[in-house]
Amino acid sequence: MKTGMNLLLWATHVTAEHFPILRDLKNAGFDGVEIPIFEGDAAHYKRVRQELDALGLGCTTVTVVGPDANPISPDAAIRKKAVERLAWAIEMNHILGSQRLCGPFHSPLAVFSGNGPTDDEKKHAADTLHEAAGIAQKANVTLCIEYLNRFECYFLTTAKDAKALVQAVNHPYFKTMYDTFHAHIEEKSPESAIKTVADVMGHVHISENDRGTPGTGQVRWDENFKTLREVGYDGWLVIEAFGRALPDLAAATRVWRDLFPNAAEVYTKGLKLIQDKWANQRSV
Repeated sequence: MKTGMNLLLWATHVTAEHFPILRDLKNAGFDGVEIPIFEGDAAHYKRVRQELDALGLGCTTVTVVGPDANPISPDAAIRKKAVERLAWAIEMNHILGSQRLCGPFHSPLAVFSGNGPTDDEKKHAADTLHEAAGIAQKANVTLCIEYLNRFECYFLTTAKDAKALVQAVNHPYFKTMYDTFHAHIEEKSPESAIKTVADVMGHVHISENDRGTPGTGQVRWDENFKTLREVGYDGWLVIEAFGRALPDLAAATRVWRDLFPNAAEVYTKGLKLIQDKWANQRSV
C-alpha cells in the first residue's frame, strides 16, 4: 500500500510556488502526491518531475474532460478531440513517472442531459476510451475511470456501472477506481461496492462525506479498510479533500463553507487515519 495526497486541495495547476507543499507532504510521511493534469506542457511537467525525484516522492495523476472533448458526445469530431485530450494527459502523466491516470474523464463534469445514460452514450464511451487505453498502454499508464455521485454527473454513478464500463472497454490498461465520498452517497454499503469492482480496481480515493478531514465525518472507515484488505488491494490510497482557497474549484465541488481549520489538519490526520486503520485490519 502507498499513501498519497491529492494536490487539488491547493492548486489546479502545480507550479514551483507549490514545491514547499511537496516537501511538507514528504516530511509528513506520504509516499507520493496526486497531480492534476488540466493544463501545461512537457517542459513544465519535466520540472515538476525533477522536484518529485529530488524529494523521493512518487505520484499519480488526475484529469477531466470538458464539453468540447466529450467521450460520449454524438458528434464524432468531439469524440476525436476527447482521444486527443486524453493522449495529451497520458503523455504528461508519463513525463511525471506516474503509472496511474485517474478521474471522471468519461464525460464533462456537471453537464446533464435530463436523463440517464443512453445505449449510444455507453457505446461511444467504450469505443473512445478503448482507443485512449491503447495509447496509455504504449506509455505503461493505466487509466482508472472514476464514477461520481448523481449530483456531479449522470453517466457513471455506481460501482456496478463502472465495472460494466471497464468490461465494455475491454482493455488491460483500463480499470476503474473507488472513491469513499461518492460511494457514501450512491452505494448501499462500502463492502458491496468494493467487492463489485475488486477485480478491476486500480486506484482508491480516501475522502470524507463532506470533503473535509478524513475521519471526522460519516464515512464507514472500518468497513472500507476491512474490505479493501479482504479483496487484496495493495495500491495507492490517496486523500482527496477540497476547500475554498480556489473559488472555481470550490464552486465545482460545491464547497460553500470551511470544512477544516487548515490544510495541515487534513493531511496529517488523514494520513494517520489511513495508517491506523490499515494496520488494525492487518492485525485482525
